[in-house]
Amino acid sequence: MDNQLKTQILKVFAKSPFDAFNHKQVAARLGLGSKAERQELMRTMQALAEEGVIEEKGHRGRFSLAPGSHIEGLVPENYVEGTIDMKQGGKAYVIPLEEGLEDIQIGPGYTGHALHGDTVRVLMFPQRKMHKPEGQVVEIIKRAKTHFVGVIQRQRDFAFMVSGSRTMQVDIFIPLADLGGAENGEKVVVEMTEWPERMNNPVGRVVKRLGKPGDNNVEMQSILAEYDFPLDFPAEVEAEASKIKPPTKRDYAGRKDFRNVVTFTIDPADAKDFDDALSLRELGGGRYEVGVHIADVSHYVKPGSAIDREAYERGTSVYMVDRTVPMLPERLCNEVCSLRQDEDKLTFSVVMEMDGKGKVYGSWMGRTVIRSNRRMAYEEAQAIIESGEASEAGEVGEAILKLHSIATALREARYRNGAINFETQEVKFQLDEHAHPIGVYIKESKEANWLVEEFMLLANKTVAEYVGKPKTKNGRPLHTFVYRVHDEPNPEKLNTFVEFVDKLGFTIKTGSRKALAESYNRLFENIAGRGEEYMIDTIAIRTMSKAVYSTENIGHYGLGFAYYTHFTSPIRRYPDLMVHRLLDRYLGGGESVSAAEYEEYCKHCSAMEKKAADAERTSVKYKQAEYLGDKIGQVFPALISGVSKWGIYAEIEGNKCEGMIPIGSLKGDYYMLDEDNYQVIGRRSGRCYKLGEPVMILVKRVDLIKRQIDFELLDPDEPDSSRKEKKGKGDSKRKPKDAKPKGKQKQSASRGKRKRSDKGK
Repeated sequence: MDNQLKTQILKVFAKSPFDAFNHKQVAARLGLGSKAERQELMRTMQALAEEGVIEEKGHRGRFSLAPGSHIEGLVPENYVEGTIDMKQGGKAYVIPLEEGLEDIQIGPGYTGHALHGDTVRVLMFPQRKMHKPEGQVVEIIKRAKTHFVGVIQRQRDFAFMVSGSRTMQVDIFIPLADLGGAENGEKVVVEMTEWPERMNNPVGRVVKRLGKPGDNNVEMQSILAEYDFPLDFPAEVEAEASKIKPPTKRDYAGRKDFRNVVTFTIDPADAKDFDDALSLRELGGGRYEVGVHIADVSHYVKPGSAIDREAYERGTSVYMVDRTVPMLPERLCNEVCSLRQDEDKLTFSVVMEMDGKGKVYGSWMGRTVIRSNRRMAYEEAQAIIESGEASEAGEVGEAILKLHSIATALREARYRNGAINFETQEVKFQLDEHAHPIGVYIKESKEANWLVEEFMLLANKTVAEYVGKPKTKNGRPLHTFVYRVHDEPNPEKLNTFVEFVDKLGFTIKTGSRKALAESYNRLFENIAGRGEEYMIDTIAIRTMSKAVYSTENIGHYGLGFAYYTHFTSPIRRYPDLMVHRLLDRYLGGGESVSAAEYEEYCKHCSAMEKKAADAERTSVKYKQAEYLGDKIGQVFPALISGVSKWGIYAEIEGNKCEGMIPIGSLKGDYYMLDEDNYQVIGRRSGRCYKLGEPVMILVKRVDLIKRQIDFELLDPDEPDSSRKEKKGKGDSKRKPKDAKPKGKQKQSASRGKRKRSDKGK
């Protein structure tokens, strides 16, 4: 086969990938006129058809480019690989894996058999003027998931699983023999087993029955399954965990003994797993020995064990509203490893010599044994700090007051050195005995939280510096390590933010990292308590990159640290367990591990962390919908929390329950999205609804199954009597409707959210 002619033929098909040509049409496009040239063309096209590069379409003798065909070195510019993001109505976008490429728009009917999150190959269409890049999915490279959650709709001879997710555009066909006993209307987990080329729907089988929609336990399990978190530990893991015994004197050999040093834990009142403790010992001369003691999970969980494999797959514990889904079996996380009061425990510690102003004169890292003198709740520690009285808690109270003083100095120094002070808000629920929300409130972070946070940050930084600072002769790090990194802000988003706040009279300096951090912190101080606070805080967080795990250390931008890792929570985060193992290896003089191998581990852990955060947010949304389920027709003050072409999002003040006001429900005008200024604006009236603006809303509708809340925007000039009339129309006892076959569905637009606070960032 003539390779040059082959290349020319493929270029003809690639330019019009969905058209069919016969050999005469191809010859005309290539300018081949002689009989010999046409015969060679026919032979080459037939050879390409036999290879599966082109395929016969419709009338005999007409060919088009075969789906999935990709000849390396010939037409690679026509193909892009990326991750597909499914949208409303069957269309989608593909985010290219290669950096710097624009997202590719995929029209309805051109997504093939791709599902949300899949890695796909896209055949690019010729670029049209004034249009975004467009293409067609021609190959599924990797499925993002094969298990899906939905409701069974059974017919006489077959059944479908109908998903409530807006990103799941198809229902899964289930033969009756594969229902596994599931009944009509029951919520299930289905495994997709195949998707034949000529079928519109994938085929699957029920692998787990969850129960009736609307039940709290069913819905929480549905959320976990939706994000691919296992609902139980495998029997092999539980059996292995049951054999693990508490530490004995033999386990103390070679460890520094801190059992006679004042030591305590500070955690939420309802916590069961205590993975960090603090100790304090006076050294004289205004100096102190401060110990950060972390549960030595690596002593019990060995690489390659059943527990280790399961912990790696999970990557992290998941904190739902009404339950914790632990990374480790309960035998470990709540018992053997947990630093419980008055029990000898094995720990991995960072011990620092410091003065009262937070200056560190030296540090030691290694394995230890401790005995916690007191298990403190944050509220107890906060009471000691606020009163300044330690008598009731004795030595532990005195230690808390001293450590609070040092932590305050550390915190102030950190902000002086360029850390950005993003305040976080966490939604918490008061639940009754049936896990039904009877109250919603915002958890406030206070001095006791900051005390623990500062010493965890310091320990994480100290460990990262110990491993990361030593370099080879060519300037490369001496050892491969797992870092917690946070990149610089996205320049485009940052410039948009700078221009936006400039219109509001605030200045952001971007000349240097420190100048930007100081500008951010000054801005947050200036807007505190003002009407613009919510809006500016939300947009500022959007400018920031996401922190991830990596073997390539680029520092932690938000904290202002050149070296940072996660060392302090191995009970609930797998990266911390990796850090413990690597630190122990390097303290003992061991050789560096493979950077490529550990980079893959880091990518997996970052992905699982994101999944866990998404699952946690989804559980919050469900409980918010449940909380508002009997408040339909009631009126609340709210703040606009997001704007999109679909509608306005608003959060009720005081509890952050968020709902959408459909754009079509705004009366008296046609409203358009002004994306640059975070507002929607009326075409005729010029009336604007801006991010952060206070509004009055009426709870219009709650769909518990889809976790969706719809609001109605009330006119502030509307008489109170009219509002009361609207309130009376609401049905406070309305129940969620059963799931229906897949149809068109409202799309949720992305919007700014505050990050959940976390020990050790």
